[in-house]
Amino acid sequence: MKRVVVGLSGGVDSSVAAYLLKEQGYEVIGLFMKNWHDDSVTISNECPWLEDSNDALLVAEKLGIPFQTVDLSEQYKEKIVDYMFNEYEKGRTPNPDVLCNREIKFNVFMKIALSLGADYVATGHYCRKGEIEVDETRGTRAKGEQSKAKPVYQLLAGKDGNKDQSYFLCQLSQEQLAKSLFPIGELTKPEVREIAMKLDLVTAEKKDSQGLCFIGKVRLPEFLQQQLLPKEGLIYEIDANSSIYNQKQPNFNSLEEQLIFESTSISYSPENGKVVGKHQGAHYFTIGQRKGLNVGGTKEALFIIATDVKTNAIYTGQGTNHPGLFKKTLKVQPSEVHWIREDLALKNGETMQVMARIRYRQALQKATLYQFESGLYVSFEEPQSAITEGQFVAWNIDDELVGSGVIS
Repeated sequence: MKRVVVGLSGGVDSSVAAYLLKEQGYEVIGLFMKNWHDDSVTISNECPWLEDSNDALLVAEKLGIPFQTVDLSEQYKEKIVDYMFNEYEKGRTPNPDVLCNREIKFNVFMKIALSLGADYVATGHYCRKGEIEVDETRGTRAKGEQSKAKPVYQLLAGKDGNKDQSYFLCQLSQEQLAKSLFPIGELTKPEVREIAMKLDLVTAEKKDSQGLCFIGKVRLPEFLQQQLLPKEGLIYEIDANSSIYNQKQPNFNSLEEQLIFESTSISYSPENGKVVGKHQGAHYFTIGQRKGLNVGGTKEALFIIATDVKTNAIYTGQGTNHPGLFKKTLKVQPSEVHWIREDLALKNGETMQVMARIRYRQALQKATLYQFESGLYVSFEEPQSAITEGQFVAWNIDDELVGSGVIS
């Protein structure tokens, strides 16, 4: 009998995942990850992880499976929280959920599970895993040499179009996927809740967690303000008709030159706009953000189009169609390119037609990948709003997520 360790988070999805695996004949162990107990950064007056841990225990008892709690707060602080503060200080916007899956759930947690004799680790993610065989030699065989087929694992979209969470797993490796199971990937959220209700699980009607990955009910702005010191700066508004948006495009000697130009963000200075307010630190804000500026008196809402943490300035524009929000091309540094499907990785000079997204829940967009020595360029058919440094771009072929990278 194969042994599976399920990351029981105290939510309905992982609860039903554990039940389904037990029904399929696996030996199931429930493991709850405690990821935070640092009182120097107060996350909430409540104690959500304790409530989640109790719910996970009640689910395990109901399903008749062993249950343990593992304290990963030290690793979480080092790999996620410190990294996040560091990125925000640099004016980048990291994605803690993608990082948490890569560094904690499918790394530290997986190693603990395998040390308990597990064959697999399972989570309550709405995605699916496929397995195909690929010729290792990729057309480089010598004459008469036999092809070498090896198993390759696929990360496929969940069947529930509203809940597909493959984007959050876009940084997983073949080694991690090989040991992963996603039991609820074929189900929709209403179907999952229905199963939980029939089983009378305590988590059946529990709301989805909106907090920082695995910490509980934390709101990011407050969390950042406890670590990054406030620093007053100015908010500038850039007019949509500014000459900065009408500059003549140079002549390019190569496609790579053009892509570098298209992926480079506009560099704003105070002279480009007018002062409309003050803020308490550029590092608290991100591109595309509207809330928290506290500036009134404009015809349309102000959106952040750029931040400069060196000069502590925020640049804004009116309305969702402001030209400062849009860009067609983005760049991923060579060291930040990640292929789940290593067999499909582009070589220098190669291109690929894909469907890509730059944030969770965004509809997939038509795009072309261009691989050069200077980096990987993702050029979208339509300009994209609020492409944000530090976030992840992920690319699909049909319903398979094949690769991703950190936007630079």
